Amino acid sequence: MTRILVTGGAGRLGRTLVAGLGAVGHELVSVDREISDAPELAGVEQVSADLADAAQAADVIERTRPDALIHLAAIAVPFSAPEDVIMRTNAGLAVSVLGAAAAAGVGRIVAASSPTVIGYGAPTGWAPDRLPIDEDTPARPWNAYGLSKLLIEQTIGMLRRQTGDGVRYAAFRPCYVIAPEEWEGAPTQQGHTVRERLDDPALSAPAVFNYVDARDVSAFADTLLAAMDDIPNGEVFFVGADDALAREPLSELIPRFHPGAARAAAELTGTAPAFSNAKARRLLGWRPQRTWREELATRESRHV
Repeated sequence: MTRILVTGGAGRLGRTLVAGLGAVGHELVSVDREISDAPELAGVEQVSADLADAAQAADVIERTRPDALIHLAAIAVPFSAPEDVIMRTNAGLAVSVLGAAAAAGVGRIVAASSPTVIGYGAPTGWAPDRLPIDEDTPARPWNAYGLSKLLIEQTIGMLRRQTGDGVRYAAFRPCYVIAPEEWEGAPTQQGHTVRERLDDPALSAPAVFNYVDARDVSAFADTLLAAMDDIPNGEVFFVGADDALAREPLSELIPRFHPGAARAAAELTGTAPAFSNAKARRLLGWRPQRTWREELATRESRHV
């Protein structure tokens, strides 16, 4: 059993991740601005703190003494706040939380980044050299959110250069997260339902049709924590589904919304996604277990 502190544990992804890690035997501490009454957090130790305050972050970590930390806390949606606020908040949280964890000797430190670091959807156009996107694709963020997430990854690298391999680090880029209740029709992060995003490709096009079930992210986190002593330190992983959130092949959809990516998209056949999870499979043995087709079909069968 590992004692794991999750920042942003009351958030959309955080609730499922905390519940999933608890279900497989870990001891969880959820830290957020407020104590949550979410059912997924029932029985979980919760701490209320403003983690942007470095002193509070250090105090929480010192008091709870986790074996591992997963940092999710952030402004989670691009352009949901002024650009300077997003940058200060997300980058500041990373430095205060991750730095405090490293200083306290937490042995495994994991931070959530984002696929937006790649820079798809840039107003001046986006022309990737190849698809699918993977961890070797150059990061070229074009807004404060994407840049703040890249800074989180670089904070991991900075701390590793300070502590060496005595502390194990990793970052992951979860695709568009779909929580369990959203398969039932609850609004997704952008306010639309899953079905609406499928019925109108323009809704999923800005994210290049990527997605992942929150429960698969939880399983990824469990697998990653178990493997961190055995993989290179400081690795970055894409965490996404095996298919795209689209009814049509991306070779047909992407050119409509990202003309500069048309040539690269021709390589995506069938239901193939634009984001590869091959590295997580190769290094960790993880693979997602859920697809939108199966999840929606399951829900439909319950209501027949």
